[in-house]
Amino acid sequence: MNEKLSFMPSLTDAYVIGMKNVTSIVVAVILYVLTVWIPYINVGTTIAISNLPVELSKGKVISPLSIFDAKYRNVMGEYFLLQGVMAAGIGIGFVFLVIPAIVISISWSMAVYLLLDKKISWAQCLTESNKMTMGYKWKIFFLQLALAFVIFITLMIGVNIPYIGWLIVLIAVIVGLCAAVSLNAVIYRELQKNDETPAAAE
Repeated sequence: MNEKLSFMPSLTDAYVIGMKNVTSIVVAVILYVLTVWIPYINVGTTIAISNLPVELSKGKVISPLSIFDAKYRNVMGEYFLLQGVMAAGIGIGFVFLVIPAIVISISWSMAVYLLLDKKISWAQCLTESNKMTMGYKWKIFFLQLALAFVIFITLMIGVNIPYIGWLIVLIAVIVGLCAAVSLNAVIYRELQKNDETPAAAE
């Protein structure tokens, strides 16, 4: 059985998926920013942006207009409840000197994706996310840290180069955004392999 979340293959895969969907991701984010002030619509688009890694994990080229699908507004109760519970749990973790908060945030990092993808209850999402990430928390942490480091270094190079530095910064922001979303897609896809997460009953 292939090892899940191999370091370089996962980062490379995230880059490939991100570049394949760079236009869609950027347009989706722009549409979100432009419409975030519209009541009720902004609820659905916020949830849809959270769902981008799920769509990318399925190997499809996403449509930026899909953020306006009504299906996302239909799950806003469960979504907000899940986010509230997660925020409370992670917040309590910060009281115990930060590290528990980091562990909890990684442990529950798949919960929103499971809610939107599998349509299971918010409580079951937390349980299943913890099971999925068991034994992979360090890998997830270092994958995200490595990507953040590359983006940071590129930004620092850009701001210190005269004339064309702004272009490097812009490219770094766009590529970094797409790679970050796609890395979450890769992590979700890989952790689902041989996973028995149940779907909600029809």
